[in-house]
Amino acid sequence: MSSDFPSTDSTDSTQGPEGTAGTADAPETPSTPETPDTPGDDRDRAPQFVLPLVVRIEKDAPPARTDALETAARAVLTLLADERSLGDGEWAGAVRDWQDARIRKVVRRARGAEWRKASLLPGITVTGAEAEVRVFPPVPLDGWPKELAKLQVSGTDLDDPKDPGEPAAGAPVLWMSPAAAMSAGKAMAQAGHGAQLAWWELSDAERAAWAGSGFALAVRTAETGRFDGLAASGLPVVRDAGFTEIAPNTATVVADHPALRR
Repeated sequence: MSSDFPSTDSTDSTQGPEGTAGTADAPETPSTPETPDTPGDDRDRAPQFVLPLVVRIEKDAPPARTDALETAARAVLTLLADERSLGDGEWAGAVRDWQDARIRKVVRRARGAEWRKASLLPGITVTGAEAEVRVFPPVPLDGWPKELAKLQVSGTDLDDPKDPGEPAAGAPVLWMSPAAAMSAGKAMAQAGHGAQLAWWELSDAERAAWAGSGFALAVRTAETGRFDGLAASGLPVVRDAGFTEIAPNTATVVADHPALRR
């Protein structure tokens, strides 16, 4: 399946076990529980930040779609776990402000000189089998660095040249909804949302174990019946706010981490 990158930013709403996301004692969890978003809630009145991600797509060597989704999810987790995002770290204030409002992520594409310039900005580059994604600390919604603001968000298709196969046994899986048709960039952002929800739900020891694995995970599209069952199982569910591409409150991803099957 192929998809174009979205022309606008990707905004999520989220739901975990018992209708909340995160744990009260986790410092990097939003200060208020997440519930399915509706435009106009309190988080709309908070300063709005966005997490920028840039995927490297060279003209003659684009990454596979699933590889790009998995790498984007791992990039989000890598930033959340980075010491600069925690406590008094240099990115911590921006990360807290971002998570206290809507959890916005925007994926842009770059190649050649554009990629090299983006790589000079503070951030973290995460690599997959072939994909490269650089994640940057959150920025105000209207305050993108000029090197990133000029990057394109549309006009690229990503395909899986072959079936990605079954996930590795015991690996966390981000199950994409078969009913939510999404562009490549939207799907990358949604995979990042799902990974973030799982992160919020884990204990410190479980987070450390996941980080120690290099944030091993898989992204797959579930069959309809399976997705519906997972979404009703108490695992964290991403429910989109409906600002781009899909209807409000659409379930897009279920974060199936083994530690959360309680």
